[in-house]
Amino acid sequence: MIATASAPDQNDRATAAGALALAREVLAIEATAVAALGARLDERFVAAVDLVLACRGRVVVTGIGKSGHVGRKIASTMASTGTPAFFVHPGEASHGDLGMITHDDVVIALSYSGESDELLTVLPLVKRMGARLIALTGQPDSTLAALADVVLDTHVEKEACPLNLAPTASTTAALALGDALAVALLDARGFGHDDFARSHPGGRLGRRLLTHVRDVMRTGADVPSVSERATLAEAVLEVSKKRMGMTAVVDDAGRLVGIFTDGDLRRSLERGGDIRATPITAVMTRHPRTIRPEALAAEAVELMEVRKSTQLPVVDASGVLIGALNIHDLFRAKVL
Repeated sequence: MIATASAPDQNDRATAAGALALAREVLAIEATAVAALGARLDERFVAAVDLVLACRGRVVVTGIGKSGHVGRKIASTMASTGTPAFFVHPGEASHGDLGMITHDDVVIALSYSGESDELLTVLPLVKRMGARLIALTGQPDSTLAALADVVLDTHVEKEACPLNLAPTASTTAALALGDALAVALLDARGFGHDDFARSHPGGRLGRRLLTHVRDVMRTGADVPSVSERATLAEAVLEVSKKRMGMTAVVDDAGRLVGIFTDGDLRRSLERGGDIRATPITAVMTRHPRTIRPEALAAEAVELMEVRKSTQLPVVDASGVLIGALNIHDLFRAKVL
């Protein structure tokens, strides 16, 4: 006898409904906590930005437990957006890593209670050496806040945990405020696309930001091209030979005057006529969209998407054909 799966009983459905309701409540609580930060932002946030911008050393982020995990992310975000930063574990700092901090640095310390023993052990020493301190805490009257040069308030009304114990809304708020600080610093430094590319050379993001058309385009004999005096038959042969779904049409100086694609071929066949006698100039597409070799490959992707095409001729400043680009070239380069 073959067993069949039974339909979910009423208890299963109730459990599922309860899980969804709780998940939505968690998201709502955390969204409210983050939104409340915006209303509390004031000149202290500006002071924190100014303090970091004036820093002659580096930003050192520290925190223990969940705050430490958030601190690592804040340090990473700053480092990748133009603000040199790194994370120091307060426990390790009290066993030698305090030597990583200098009087030229700015320390960002995270503790919701503001009373974490590990932080309060090392921060007075940090202050004594002359480093400046920014505190992210939910308790503005805490010991940590009293030590800080600037206090950023991360207070939340309640945690998303039903017990109101596990750091949930409070860590989300601290992370969001850290992101706000990193982005404000990015903007103040004029950190742009080229800067971002230099700090993200790996992976798909790096390829999109660093790969240029000249790096992936086809050149020389691989570029499909016929003279403007060619016939339709000659153009079809070039399209078939080079397997790009098109051929460029150039004048005697090598300047691009048109493009002939598979779509143009279908339209020509529908109209009829002798393909051996039809001049390519009668059926080609004039003034095609082109791209320059110094453009980013990601720009070529955008052009193809807008024009709903799969290929682009590459021309120089004088309009001379120097290459061709196909959507498959971009796939091979992992830009797409």
